[in-house]
Amino acid sequence: MRIAVVYNSNFTGVINRFGQPCPQPPQPWPSDRTVDSVVEALQECGHETLLCEGDKKLLTTLEQFMPPDPLARPSGIVFNLAEGIQGGSRFTHVPAMLEMAGVPYTGSNPLGHGLADDKVISKTLIRDRGVPTPNFRVMRRGTEGTDNLRFPVIVKPRREDNSFGLQLVHEPAQLRQAVEVIVMQYSQDALVEEYIEGREICVALLGNEQLEVMPLVEHDFRDRETRLMTWEAKYTAAAAPPKICPAQVGAKLAAVLRDISVATFRACECRDYARVDLRIDRSGQPFVLEVNSMPGLAKRNSYALAAMTAGHTFSSLISSILNVAHTRYFGHGIP
Repeated sequence: MRIAVVYNSNFTGVINRFGQPCPQPPQPWPSDRTVDSVVEALQECGHETLLCEGDKKLLTTLEQFMPPDPLARPSGIVFNLAEGIQGGSRFTHVPAMLEMAGVPYTGSNPLGHGLADDKVISKTLIRDRGVPTPNFRVMRRGTEGTDNLRFPVIVKPRREDNSFGLQLVHEPAQLRQAVEVIVMQYSQDALVEEYIEGREICVALLGNEQLEVMPLVEHDFRDRETRLMTWEAKYTAAAAPPKICPAQVGAKLAAVLRDISVATFRACECRDYARVDLRIDRSGQPFVLEVNSMPGLAKRNSYALAAMTAGHTFSSLISSILNVAHTRYFGHGIP
């Protein structure tokens, strides 16, 4: 089958450089070869692949690679890894283009990415379903009332991923400056939420009507002074805390974590695959921090580790994501 792997690496393929640019990391991205690994996995399964940029030329490229058959049905599918170039709700841009053009693709649709990308909306949605999440406020100046928020608090952009802008604030006097940094650097509101001291767990989910909940992954902070998944902790090998999979969690608590992760997936309209990040406080109470509608698929990342612990190879994981998307569209997996 023809599979176009769409991603973003070149940020010049736009009409104008206008609007909020995609944030750049504090140091170069790690050379984890994620995109190349996905392409290799698809080729191992016998698919014809094309690697292409998610920019203004995308639809022309796809029409040449996977032209419609005589009945105007799709002749291929996109494996979407594109995070966007610039502007608001960047994760929605490529899915929206594909929806308009009638091209099937893996992962969440624009609605799902938009809900998950906006941390305030996603936290409101899951809280309305009874899923525990840390208390929070939305701030633009840092002088708004904190009401009953308990310090320390986490301050981060309302609509970014990869822990961009993440700050731990211990005192109310530090809050204004922390919020100003978010507003100035990211041109958006700041999410201010209570910091939950405790264990951090990731839950990897695969499927749609029937969800496979893969083994839990724990970030083992041990005796680290900073017990946070900062950008450096996620993407710098020297700073990354060890991962434990399966996490050593009692059966009753594990069932609760699985249930609230599935509820989060449903509430935020995710599709095909996602990762839910949680904290467990010292009393054993879990809290959902956020849901990632396009979790990183690098082999060292939590999602792939959970899948491999469940018995997948990397190739079978990529094939499974593709198959659940194909089944969602056409009612059956890829022949």
